[in-house]
Amino acid sequence: MFIPGQIYKRSEIHDKYGGNRQSGICPSAQGPYIFIFSGSQGGQHGYKDQWMNDKVYSYTGEGQVGDMKFTKGNLSLMEHRNQGKEVFLFEYVQTGYVRFESELEFYDADFFETPDRNGDLRIGIKFFFNRIGARPLIMPEQMQLDFAADSPREKYEIIFPNSTEREGLVTSRVGQGAYRKGIIHRWNYQCAVTQFTDPKILIASHIVPWKEASDQERLDLDNGILLSPTYDALFDRHMISFENSGKIILSEQVLWEDFKKIGVTGKEKISGLSEGNKRYLDKHTKDLYSNFS
Repeated sequence: MFIPGQIYKRSEIHDKYGGNRQSGICPSAQGPYIFIFSGSQGGQHGYKDQWMNDKVYSYTGEGQVGDMKFTKGNLSLMEHRNQGKEVFLFEYVQTGYVRFESELEFYDADFFETPDRNGDLRIGIKFFFNRIGARPLIMPEQMQLDFAADSPREKYEIIFPNSTEREGLVTSRVGQGAYRKGIIHRWNYQCAVTQFTDPKILIASHIVPWKEASDQERLDLDNGILLSPTYDALFDRHMISFENSGKIILSEQVLWEDFKKIGVTGKEKISGLSEGNKRYLDKHTKDLYSNFS
């Protein structure tokens, strides 16, 4: 139906297939299709839709005010395979014109904390889709930490926090579930340092710590790194950091002999750092060096 990389006028897509001309999630009125459109608007609220790796795309659910729920377009995306519908992703290149990216299929979803259109804190839904024909290396259940479910409907149900609970820190299940999964996909299911691959053991670390980060920095995948427990503990306490080249930096707070006892050699190096990762690491490294004095 569509050619990857080709530009289409959005109005012409709706002329032929129907669907809401304003929404980001648009079930077709003329066939078994769902069109999803991604633009830059999410960046205004601290999140964005993007490819996690060459196989997995993350997409934010619909709903501009209040908590997002699995109803309407969100429900249609989650159940598109059961309903026999195909999902097509388009990204805006300019007003009224979109580029076809890929056909997708539902892989997983989770929740995250984000401001709504009015700036009020709410719970959002983050979808994870496979590029059609490409399978990720792990199954969604391998990334679950705190619960198991017998059916997809149970798995994606949530009890929303009341107004009192919203005033404090959200639980890791609500506040960081989607973020953690995004980091796992971003780092291709392995520790950035050791290439250890069990996702239930790996930790999605914020480079600039959660308590020190802005709302936008807390959601920014560039502010995340996937580490095995030893390296995560050292990184979190600013006992190690990494140069822009990826080379490890060892804190003078820890004796060299003690580093060796826990398997840290000083030769470790991360590959695949993004420019955003490097900007956050600059801040992390400054904190490490400030502890040298």
